[in-house]
Amino acid sequence: MTQIAQAWGAIRATLQTSFSFSDIKIIVGLAGLDVTLLGHLVQRPGGAYKGQLISEIDQVLHEYDEDAKKRFVVIVAEEILRRAPNTEDSMVDNLSRLGWTFANNTLIPIEIFDPSELSELPAEAHNDLVMASQRLRDGDLSGAITFACGAVDSTTARIYAEAELGDHTDASFQERCSRALEARGAFPRLADELRELGWEDLDIEQFKNNFKGALNHGANVMQKLRSKMGDVHGTKPVLKPLVFDSLKWAELIVRSLKDI
Repeated sequence: MTQIAQAWGAIRATLQTSFSFSDIKIIVGLAGLDVTLLGHLVQRPGGAYKGQLISEIDQVLHEYDEDAKKRFVVIVAEEILRRAPNTEDSMVDNLSRLGWTFANNTLIPIEIFDPSELSELPAEAHNDLVMASQRLRDGDLSGAITFACGAVDSTTARIYAEAELGDHTDASFQERCSRALEARGAFPRLADELRELGWEDLDIEQFKNNFKGALNHGANVMQKLRSKMGDVHGTKPVLKPLVFDSLKWAELIVRSLKDI
């Protein structure tokens, strides 16, 4: 995963340029830094400058382990956006070059999930996908699986209601995905789109069947992962690569369930 120290480089620039000396101390204090370590730095004529303050924060942060550093940087970023939402565009530009971005005021690595794609996905899945990314970022792997599955659940639940398919809780996760995809006409729509690109009917049929099978298998994978690894309390043993895969499967499935 992209190192959090890279994100700090972009965030500290906004912190220094957009906030006063005293506000910087307040923000880093809220993020868990022991501000007594900065007590000797006081802004007054002949005293410390903001640059000195930031450099001192760097020194303290350098002693943190990776988890503590991650928590600190994430909270600082979120406090910046809460206090100065007008800084978001410039901070996103700086962060994106380093592999990070914001979604719903939450700092996440782009390699986990690119929030720019949210507009192309069903609205009810947005929050769960962002939460799954955040949980994966923060090391809550079981929680990440739970929220990834929740993104699919919320989308299939709406489609079940709209298509009058009955109580979606009576079906397994895999069955809900399959029936929702059929109700949404996902595969005939895919065939039409490929035909418009000039594909031959034989190629379309083979691809459609393979893609349908892939989504069905993906839903089964997610169903099994939620059963064996998903846990809001984070007490089950988890394999991290499979958690990342579950988020990608969730994104692929809900994308296929989008409205026409």
